[in-house]
Order: sequence, then structure tokens, then C-alpha cells
Amino acid sequence: RGFCPSCGARRMAESAALLVDEVLPEQPMRQWVLSFPFQLRFLFASRPEIMGWVLGIVYRVIATHLVKKAGHTHQVAKTGAVTLIQRFGSALNLNVHFHMLFLDGVYVEQSHGSARFRWVKAPTSPELTQLTHTIAHRVGRYL
Repeated sequence: RGFCPSCGARRMAESAALLVDEVLPEQPMRQWVLSFPFQLRFLFASRPEIMGWVLGIVYRVIATHLVKKAGHTHQVAKTGAVTLIQRFGSALNLNVHFHMLFLDGVYVEQSHGSARFRWVKAPTSPELTQLTHTIAHRVGRYL
């Protein structure tokens, strides 16, 4: 059994078109790629429900960071993301990791019921370090 490159490319193009045309707003996006220690990769591969909970933790940590950096709370500001869970590395080895496309900002609810997008600056190196520590701590506490 093998992979047909033209079928794979067609599916990838169709998925990308669906995301661009139907799902993602016309706002700046940022890709976040999260990898995990080998032991967790094996755990995620064999226990998808645990992987799902961990994905939720990661989403909440990054979303909270964006909302706070925009100067708001979750009551008035929302962000969004789509995630591709990749289960292999470049050598087709087991390597469960997340590719997340996050809005590069938040939608803030206006008084008349509409929402306005607020761009947020890219995370600084210290912010990335703090986010990594927060994710590791919360995942460790969950497990």
C-alpha cells in the first residue's frame, strides 16, 4: 500500500480551499506548532481522549494569552483557532503534534451587538517561555 501523490495533493487543496472560503475570517493568523515529549506522543497515539483534553488545555492557554494581551476578558473578547493533529514526522515516525492556526488577535463585542477585530502583537520570547511553562504545568497537572 502506498500514497498517491496526486490524490493527497487534491485532498490537501480541497481542505485548504474549504478553510479559506468557508471557515477562516479575513483576519491575520498565526501558526503555533506544539510538540511533546516522546512518552506523551505515545500516550496521545494510544489514548485519543487524553490527547483531546490536552488540546483543550493548549487552546485555553493560548486564547487566554491573546485575550489578556488585547487588554480584555473572556466575557467581551473571543479568539478562535483550527487545529491539524499531525501523527507522524518527516520519516513517517510516530510524532503526535499540533499545528494550530490562531487568529492573531481577538474579536471584541461592541455595545450595539457587533464585534470588532483587535490585532495583537506577536508574542515576545519571554511570553513564549511563559506560555510553554503554563502549558507544561497544566498538562502535567491533568495527567
